[in-house]
Amino acid sequence: MSQPALPPLRTIAVDDEPLALGLVVSFIQKTPFLELVGKFGSAVEALKYLHEHPGAVDLAFLDIQMQELNGLELARVLGPTGPRVIFTTAFSQYALEGYRVDALDYLVKPFNYEEFLRAAGKARAYAELTAQHSTAPATSPEEDEYLFLKAEYQLVRVALNDILYVEGLKDYVKVHLKSTPRALLSLMSLKAMEEKLPPRRFMRIHRSFIVALDKIEAVRRLTVQIGAITIPVGDQYKDAFLQFLSRWT
Repeated sequence: MSQPALPPLRTIAVDDEPLALGLVVSFIQKTPFLELVGKFGSAVEALKYLHEHPGAVDLAFLDIQMQELNGLELARVLGPTGPRVIFTTAFSQYALEGYRVDALDYLVKPFNYEEFLRAAGKARAYAELTAQHSTAPATSPEEDEYLFLKAEYQLVRVALNDILYVEGLKDYVKVHLKSTPRALLSLMSLKAMEEKLPPRRFMRIHRSFIVALDKIEAVRRLTVQIGAITIPVGDQYKDAFLQFLSRWT
């Protein structure tokens, strides 16, 4: 059975430059899957509206360089429970910071409607995937065959069987896959990633590594071999790993 069509994404535009704000507003209004519910000349005005109307906005196009409160600061205040964010700015050096606040995309001014539509399409795809995930029959982690990761300004579906191992890098995880030599980089802790993975198929063997148990090719002196990679077993995880190994041999 096909999923019902999603309603338009309730969208706001925030920019302290009237011409830039007018352009984003016009782009929103000509996009069928977006519905303009507010336009604001400052982040403070937008924040007041969002506090007075919780849950009423799905997507926000935010300028970064604004007086009093800039777009990055607003995104941090709203946090993960706020609307999804697409930044619009003339300064490309903020791209990494935009990724850290979980932005869906980052448009560098001046941008045209085609570029706007591509970014808005990511928001629609994110909403569709989220809706599918929330309406799917409830299953235990053991029954899931894939998970969703936020990577490169989009929500990516990753098959569990494709994961070789996960590497923790401070606030990020690097997910190494069988299907491609290019790892996925996602803004989350290794502990949060560990909680997403079914424990019968994945094990944390080091403070910086989670491995797919069925991808282990060899074990030597408390190291595991996955392809050309050798991963050590940390002291903290040694007992659990040896217990697993006793069942494996």
